[in-house]
Amino acid sequence: MEITWYGHSCFRLTERNFATVVTDPFDSTTAGYSPLKLKAEIVTVSHDAAGHNYTDAVKGTTHVIDGPGEFEIGDVFITGVQTEGGSGKKKSGNGTRNTLYVFDYDGITVAHLGDLQQVPSQAEIEALGTVNVALVPVGGGGGLNAAKAAEVISLLEPNLVIPMHYATADSKITLESLNKFIKEMGLSKQDAQPSLKVSRSSLPDETHVIVLEYQKS
Repeated sequence: MEITWYGHSCFRLTERNFATVVTDPFDSTTAGYSPLKLKAEIVTVSHDAAGHNYTDAVKGTTHVIDGPGEFEIGDVFITGVQTEGGSGKKKSGNGTRNTLYVFDYDGITVAHLGDLQQVPSQAEIEALGTVNVALVPVGGGGGLNAAKAAEVISLLEPNLVIPMHYATADSKITLESLNKFIKEMGLSKQDAQPSLKVSRSSLPDETHVIVLEYQKS
C-alpha cells in the first residue's frame, strides 16, 4: 500500500483492489497548504474543526466516518476509537472529542491519531490492536507535543511512525517544529521522502520514523 501526506493531518491511503481513504481533509484557508483536490471512497474526520473536516475537498466519496465504530468498506476494515481530549484548549470545534482510526488493509494496519491531546489509556491502546504504521501529531497546538508523541509511540510500538500536524513553511496554524520531535526520539535529522510504500516484508522489527514531504494534490 502507499501512504501520501498532503500537509497537516491529511493523508491518502491507497492499495490496488481496495477502497482509497483520505484522512482529515483541511480547508486550505484555515490550514494553509495547497487546496485539496483528491478522490477517495472513504473520508475520515477525527474532530469537527476546519483543519480536519473539510470533506467537500474530496470527490467520489461514498462514506464519511466521523466517529467511533467498526466498518468494512471496499475490503478495508476500519476501527474508530473515541478518546478523551486534553485540557479543553481547542483551537476550534466541539471541545475535546477526538476519534482515532485504524485502517486494516489485508493485515497491514495504519493508525491515524487525529488531534489526540493526551496519552491514551491502556484500554484505548488495546482497542487499537496491533499498529504497523502510526500517523502521529507531534507539533502541539490541539494535538500531542513532541514529548507526549514519543510516549504514545512507546506504548503503541508500531513498526513505522509518520509525524504529522507540525509547523511547515506552508502551514498557517501555530505549531512546533518537527525538529523538536526528532530530538525527542533521539534521532538526527531525517531526509523526507515523497510517499511511503508499505508491504509486510518491508516492515522493520524496531520502530522507525519516516518523514514525508507534503504533496500538492
